[in-house]
Amino acid sequence: MRIIRDYQYVEPQDRGASVAIGNFDGVHRGHVAVIDLARRDDAPLGILTFEPHPREVFAPDAPPFRLMSSEARASRLEKLGVEKLYELNFNHALAGLTPEEFAARVIRDGLGLAHVVVGADFCFGKGRAGNAADLKRFGTEMGFDVTVAELIQTGGEQVSSTAIRAALSDGRPEDARDMLGHWHRIAGPVVGGEQRGRTLGYPTANMALSGLHLPAFGVYAVLVDVQDGPFKGSYHGAASLGVRPQFGGAVPNLETFLFDFSGDLYGATLSVGLVAYLRPEQTFDGLDAFIAQMDADCARAREILSTL
Repeated sequence: MRIIRDYQYVEPQDRGASVAIGNFDGVHRGHVAVIDLARRDDAPLGILTFEPHPREVFAPDAPPFRLMSSEARASRLEKLGVEKLYELNFNHALAGLTPEEFAARVIRDGLGLAHVVVGADFCFGKGRAGNAADLKRFGTEMGFDVTVAELIQTGGEQVSSTAIRAALSDGRPEDARDMLGHWHRIAGPVVGGEQRGRTLGYPTANMALSGLHLPAFGVYAVLVDVQDGPFKGSYHGAASLGVRPQFGGAVPNLETFLFDFSGDLYGATLSVGLVAYLRPEQTFDGLDAFIAQMDADCARAREILSTL
């Protein structure tokens, strides 16, 4: 997959794609439906998205909201067969283009797209003034095809990144999975921790959560993919997501214990899928009670994961 970041400097071989347009945070079932509509035999499959996310530009002090990093998004899109990822640098100059200017300068002249697909709720251009109907009109005038995808629902609820965030915040990873079409995953490198888990018999792989939407704090049954290094492979485990109140923590992180595993994972990239919410964070009267609860958590996680 090729990644193109500047619409004003595009190689000839990167023009003429059929693309789906959007932020694709989480790459959920609705996103996949839009991407599928962009598949054509006569054009490369592409995605037109933006980095940083527009919300990070217009509301830089807002709480973290992303379901996945740009790297995790790119990895997921590549697995779906995307050949061209137009991950355009989003800035105030790009945001200042009117809908017609965006269609002309970015879609037609800059990227030379043959076909674009958007969701029915798509808005674009300065002040989000343009909609899907406007884009269809511009496409007719400027020579590119436009397809508008209907919105998808599951369980009577519209599939959206907002609804997925709500499910995760409520400790409902199964509902998030139904909307995503896959387990919600947190991906990133293993970083150094306090190594307290080793002394308790539960060594963990620690990962930072900066910039990401925070699911409900607590303990989860998880599926773990070690994506590189000598221990590359898939594992079952239990993870604690939060601030570790037992030890007076303050910065949220993800600590994952891999079942039946022995090895050094520092520096490896992990993808941790949240499968089931076992319990909220809590404090205990001493380490013996804390370890007993971890024993119970891992036993329950093993039971849940054995049914997958």
